[in-house]
Amino acid sequence: MSVPERLVIGTKNPDKLAEMLAVISRAAPGIEIVGDATWPDVDETGETLEENALLKARAVVSATGRAAVADDTGLEVDALDGAPGIYSARFAGPDATYADNRDRLLERLGDRDDRAARFRTVIALVGPAADPVTVEGVLEGRITRAPRGDGGFGYDPVFEVDGRTLAEIPTDEKNRISHRARALQALVAVLTEPDGRSGGF
Repeated sequence: MSVPERLVIGTKNPDKLAEMLAVISRAAPGIEIVGDATWPDVDETGETLEENALLKARAVVSATGRAAVADDTGLEVDALDGAPGIYSARFAGPDATYADNRDRLLERLGDRDDRAARFRTVIALVGPAADPVTVEGVLEGRITRAPRGDGGFGYDPVFEVDGRTLAEIPTDEKNRISHRARALQALVAVLTEPDGRSGGF
């Protein structure tokens, strides 16, 4: 089946919404995106990125009656045994700002030389009468010793890929290579494949 004609993006984060809109609009230009965030806040109580993405997408479908996509993204740092992971958005506390979380991460890493890390995004697509679909996108990189760049959001200024942080990479380029872009591209591929996995949307 083709991509749904109307799709709700299940996020209230304006930075994430802008990124997802840009990628989906390029990959599936015929889709009508509904960005109206009228659903209640969702407690991310899952123990994995997939569980949290499904929780959010199901809540949006319940509130809107439309097919919805939602994601959960985690930064996994090898030297911290995969932390902050599912707690990335609240690494420095429940009301932490982007800068608070970055500062906490750099403090935890200190002067360690092993700074390998990856961003993982899991996207869930849920429809009113269809089995859910989940896909994943991964971007490998390393954590810098100090923030660099004026773009992006979240951990972008401290996440380096091939010599540049995500905050130093132009938005259009980032939206082609990022973990979230890779997950969205995988989602579009699933939706348009002929084996029926996307049926019911």
